[in-house]
Parts: sequence; C-alpha cells; structure tokens
Amino acid sequence: MAIDLTGKPFYLDEQAQDWVYKTLGGLTEDEKIGQLFCVCCREGTQEEVDWIFSYLNPGTILLRQMDEDELSDYRKMIGAKGRVPLLVAANLEMGGNGVATEGTLFSSPMGVAATGNVENAYHFGRVCGSEGKKYGVNWNLAPIIDIDYNWRSPITNVRTYGSNPDTVREMGTAYVKAVQEEGIAACAKHFPGDGRDERDQHLAVTINDLSCEEWDKTYGAAYKSCIDSSVKSVMVGHIIQMGYERALRPGVSDAELLPASLSPVIMKKLLREKLGFNGLIATDATTMAGFVIPMDRALAVPLTIENGADILLLSRNLGEDIRFMKEGLEKGILTRERLDEAVTRILALKASLGLHKKAKVIQKETDKASDIPEAQEWARQNADQAITLVKEEKGVFPVTPERYKRILLFGIETAEKAQGLAAEKSVTEKMKSLLEKRGFAVDIYQPYKAFEGAIPEYRGITENYDLMLYTANLTTKSNQTVVRIEWSQPFGSNTPVYTNVVPTVFVSFANPYHLIDVPRVKTFINAYYANDEALDLLLDKMMGKSDFKGTSPVDPFCGRWDTHIC
Repeated sequence: MAIDLTGKPFYLDEQAQDWVYKTLGGLTEDEKIGQLFCVCCREGTQEEVDWIFSYLNPGTILLRQMDEDELSDYRKMIGAKGRVPLLVAANLEMGGNGVATEGTLFSSPMGVAATGNVENAYHFGRVCGSEGKKYGVNWNLAPIIDIDYNWRSPITNVRTYGSNPDTVREMGTAYVKAVQEEGIAACAKHFPGDGRDERDQHLAVTINDLSCEEWDKTYGAAYKSCIDSSVKSVMVGHIIQMGYERALRPGVSDAELLPASLSPVIMKKLLREKLGFNGLIATDATTMAGFVIPMDRALAVPLTIENGADILLLSRNLGEDIRFMKEGLEKGILTRERLDEAVTRILALKASLGLHKKAKVIQKETDKASDIPEAQEWARQNADQAITLVKEEKGVFPVTPERYKRILLFGIETAEKAQGLAAEKSVTEKMKSLLEKRGFAVDIYQPYKAFEGAIPEYRGITENYDLMLYTANLTTKSNQTVVRIEWSQPFGSNTPVYTNVVPTVFVSFANPYHLIDVPRVKTFINAYYANDEALDLLLDKMMGKSDFKGTSPVDPFCGRWDTHIC
C-alpha cells in the first residue's frame, strides 16, 4: 500500500522522504521488528536501558514520571543507543507532571471542560506540549477524546471532556492543535471510543454499543475533527465497536467480534478508509486483559500489526513478545509488506518531527518547567473557572472562622499514589494546613474501631464541631473496578451521618459522580483535580471571596432523584 508522505499529517519534504526510504532500506528484519515496539521505562537506570537494548533496538520508549535530574540522565542514556532516532512518549493527560514530578499539573480534561472555554483547552495543550518538549518527549499520548456517557465507567470520567460530544470534539481538537504547534506529536485516544461500558479494558474486553449512525455523530465526529486538524497518531483501544463490526463484517457471530486493537475492519476500513486517517496507529497497552483475552497472545502480537496497527504499546514479556512477532512473520501471520508499511509510518512520524535532522533524543534544557510565561496563570485561570457548585444548602456559605471555627475534616483518598492526580502530601493534609492558615481549628477524623454499644457518642461529635468537610480524592486509575466510595469499617464509620445537625460540605477532586454515595449531603462541590491552585481557589469560593463559575460537563446527580435533595 502506497503511503502519502507529502500530505496530512506528515507533510514531508523531499529530503525527509529520502531519509525515510533510505533508513527503511538499510534496516535488517530484526531492526524493523524493533521499530514496532514501544517499551516502557519505569526505573530510569542504566541497568534498565541495558536490559531493554539487550533484547532489541526499540522504536519508542514510553517514559513514566521521574524527577528532572533522573530524566536528564535517562535521556542521555537512551540517546546513546541505536542508530534510528527514538520516539520518546509520555502520557501528558493533565500537564507536564505526566513525565516530570516538577511539571505543571494543569488540570484534568474534565476540569478544562467545566470552564466552558475552548481557549483553556488550547492553553492546556500548549503547556503540555511545551513541558513535554522540555523534558525530552516528542510523542504525547493524549488527548483523550472518549465521551463519558456512563457514570459507572471506572476508567473515563475526569479523564474526559465530559458527556457532551460537541464539547469533547471542540476541546480535543484545540488540544491537538496546541500540542503539535509546540513541535511534538499528539495521539487521539482511545479509538473507537471509551465511556459507553461500565467495565475497564485493563480488565476485560469492553463494548462501544452505538449504531453506525450514532457513532458517526459522536465519537466519529470527534476523531474526524482531530484528523482534519492533522493529528499525527491515533491509539486504538481494546474496545469492540458493535455497529461497525457488524456492518463491515456481515454475518459475524458474537464470539467473532474483535476489539479495535485486533480488528482489520475498525483499523483499516473505519479509521483509514472512512475517516481518511493517514498517520500512525498505535495499540493501547497490550498488557491489558482486553488485548490478551480474545486470542492466544502468540497470534495477537503479530496480528495487531497485520490488521492495521503500526506500534505495539508495551509488552507482558519483552523477550517472548519479540519471539511471537518473529514467529508470526515466519508463519505469514504478519506479512513483510505490512511490516514495511508500519515501519514507514513510524519513520515518517519521526521525520515529521524533524528527528532526522537533530539529536536522537531532544536534549533541551531550561531552568523552568515551561517555556510559556503564562503557564501558571493559565492553570490558575482554569481552576477558577472550573470549580463547580453542584448543590448548596441555603445559608451554608460563606464558610468563615467567625461562623464555623471548628471543622472536622474527613479525608477520603486513594492510598496508592496515582500518576498525575495524587500530590506529595495528601489533599487532606494540604486542606488542613490551608484552613488553619485562614484561622480555622481543624481536626482530621479518625475512624473508630468499636462495635455496637461502644461507638463514640453522637453528641460528642455534633457538639464539638461547627462544620463537617469531606475531601474525596479517590483517583480514577488503571485496574480500578468501581467508582464507588469504600467507607471505613465498621458500619461506614466515616459516612456523613451528621448532615441534619451540623452543616456538611462534600468536595470531590477526582470523580464527578461521588454524589451517588452521599445523596443526602446538602452542599456538594466538584473540583475535578487537586493542584495547589485548585485548593486555594476552592477555599476562596467557600469563604465568599470568589464566585463559583464552573458548569458541570456531566450529570453529577447520576440520573437519581434522591441526589437532588438539599
């Protein structure tokens, strides 16, 4: 299949095209196979680099979060390896903190959507692109343009721009344009679209159940807009798109339906032919159960490339996956023609980023996280416009030391640090410190361990505090099977049982649907993320120093009548 390297999204000149074809022609079969692999870096050590390159010369390295010094050292280590420039990928879904601990946590995508301001999505992309480039990234595995239709989904919610398809399309496209203006490649994900199912593709093959017509107007429109804006890559998920699988494979049985990451009709006919995408296709992480469940991995690894993917993202066992790819090539599961086509697109993406002209790994160094002077102001502006007052008990605001001196603070947080969402200090600790600086007396609630007959006195709580404040930072992350709050034992000892006696405010930072578990809380706020700007501005708004400006991008009431009670 001939690939247009001069048009969208590569736009290669004659020199760049020559480099692509000359490089392709000079690669051995093993080197071509190496280009297909995106290998994850977690340790940032010389031992890890040597281990990876003992197996193959990969086409791509995916960076996990490190500090600036570790990143600088690691870039030098990998820059000295291989003879083809590396794609260096990162998940910059919320800001430069996706790759560097010192990077900016700008916002969750839903926090951007809550502002209702597409310009903020553009600023979001500018900061992610600028900081990614500074930290050596040239391929950003974002934006997420899933649509959060199902509040029960454990993997989408604040990672999306909400449940309105037009908002997702507009903000996702603005992010793509901004990131690529900064000189790194964007990757729209997770094709054909997450957010319909209430399961997680890390743990199961999931379903996008829209008809072809419904899909075209929603997810399809978002991807088409990104493609028209020259997005350089698309990530395919382990998600079955039932409408098009059935339409393009007449007579297919339920058992034969394939997730997009293994489906030739979704990758080739829908994404390539119908939507006209000419850029690079990457799988979502093949460590996920959604990729492994449908068939023998020995077949799936070469077949995903044969059926349309260009890059295999992550491996369960690197040595074994390389062997599966080679065996697939020998057996004809993966054809040499398709191998060359995939490697051509990988090299074309690298050339479109100018990697054929410069050092193998971007070595840019500055004394600040972002080269954009307005970055911190943009982040603060976004937080100010995002924080959403979902419902309010009449007269509860303003929260001031004169009205509510004694606060009992209930922290509901993810124990495990989740990249991009959890802070060095817990949100509970940060909130306590900020409140005390503003003149409040704050105690953090400690769950009791007693049973019937010996539970601490009810009046011992209600008569000693003026306000109950809940801060929920249960992060949406990989391998999470539910979105519900798991209360402390026994008897859900930290549940909001004092709402009819003591004013109670519940703030959610990482899930817009927590109201489903606290329907009788009368004052509920969605903040969407917990960077320092958001915490500071939240208190300003609670204290009456600033207005609540956000508009919910989803239904925070989860379609229930009792969640509206105030």
